[in-house]
Amino acid sequence: MKRFATLLLVSVLGGVISIGAYKIFSETPEKVEQASVFEQQTYVPTNFVNNPTSNAATAGIDFTEAAEKTIHAVVHVKNKITTVAPRSIWELYNGKGQSQTQIGSGSGVIITPDGYIVTNNHVIKGSNEIQVTLNNNKNYIATLVGTDPNMDIALLKIESDEEFPYISFGDSDNAKIGEWVLAVGNPFNLTSTVTAGIISAKGRDLNEGDNLRQSFIQTDAAVNPGNSGGALVNTNGELIGINTAITSQTGSYIGYSFAVPSNIAQKIVNDLLEFGDVQKGLLGVSGGSMNSVVAEKLGTEETEGFYVSKVFADSGADKAGIIQGDIIKKLDDVKVSKFSDLSGYLSSKRPGDVVNVTVLRDDSYETFAVTLLKEEISSSVRLMNMQLENLSKEDAAKYEIQYGLKVTGNDNQQLQSELGITPGYILVEVNGKKVQSAEALKGFLDNYGEDQIKILAFLNPKGQYERFIFR
Repeated sequence: MKRFATLLLVSVLGGVISIGAYKIFSETPEKVEQASVFEQQTYVPTNFVNNPTSNAATAGIDFTEAAEKTIHAVVHVKNKITTVAPRSIWELYNGKGQSQTQIGSGSGVIITPDGYIVTNNHVIKGSNEIQVTLNNNKNYIATLVGTDPNMDIALLKIESDEEFPYISFGDSDNAKIGEWVLAVGNPFNLTSTVTAGIISAKGRDLNEGDNLRQSFIQTDAAVNPGNSGGALVNTNGELIGINTAITSQTGSYIGYSFAVPSNIAQKIVNDLLEFGDVQKGLLGVSGGSMNSVVAEKLGTEETEGFYVSKVFADSGADKAGIIQGDIIKKLDDVKVSKFSDLSGYLSSKRPGDVVNVTVLRDDSYETFAVTLLKEEISSSVRLMNMQLENLSKEDAAKYEIQYGLKVTGNDNQQLQSELGITPGYILVEVNGKKVQSAEALKGFLDNYGEDQIKILAFLNPKGQYERFIFR
């Protein structure tokens, strides 16, 4: 009997424990699930498209007016390049061949009601015929007015009895980092495409050290092949840049694109219309950007600005009183943090313009009114005791290149005897960058000096590529 009572008691206790365990483990997941759902409900709305913190329209920014103002003034530019290529060894030997036509495409911006169009030089370079298509599908044959290869700007003209829609220039100096912008163009032949982003940076130099006066506006508005030459506009529909380049390992947009500032483009346009070429104003100094390394060498705490290492005699800077050792901090009202800030602002000025240059000298600021002088174009330059000159048309045609400098004299016995560089060699690259002209190389040497040259590349008289590394 006792044994039976013991078994009964054990059974009852086991049942109680089982029921308790069931209650605990069956109800707890239900509570966890409710908690999970509650957490999800508080998290998911942060990803909603209509959240004011992630949508420009609900934050009071309207892109529709700017898009409507600009989309009809951005055109599709097609360039036709016709070449003659031999189909056989016999045709090659006899200088014959069959004509082949390639068609490239890009964008352009109408800037006047009578049909002047700004685009990139690389969009129309080498073309035999330039065709422009408006947003209303009307086609026109454009004439080339002029180009500035250094800033990659070209000016076209189309004719009509009717006025064209156009975009007015804005002031790119007043554009601010973080400001909303639209990129309007024809990527991948998709006409009239509008994308939005913000200004990510200003005064961006993509080829620092090659003396090209680059000072791009950087934006995260999506720009792809075909957008080149198109418009970068602010929310008022004003033209503040000409979309020019992207940085990408694939050739397509990955988050960064670059535009020539409108103040530079407008100045180039005015020069081409008034003078037929681009007028460059010379400040008359050379030097380099300040940074922590330079500051340490100079014994200063200043890490921003342009350090003046040389002032050219009788230049505007020399006559105004700027001296070696000055750090240029401002041009007019534009802050100078690096070389591209200085060169970009000067690219919007002409010879004869007066620029107020603020410098830091002996821990105090001074401002000088500098009259910019006309930049003299040099056709020759000396490098490492070699005399180099711009290529003649005959040499350019012989070697099928559009850049480089011909060695016309060599007083450097080491380069001549050990490396075999003799008159007739053509210098094509310095530090991996193409040498466009004697003036460009001279500017590089003025700014950086010969000691910064690490690699020289030549074409020898047989047309063979030779590369020399200096350590």
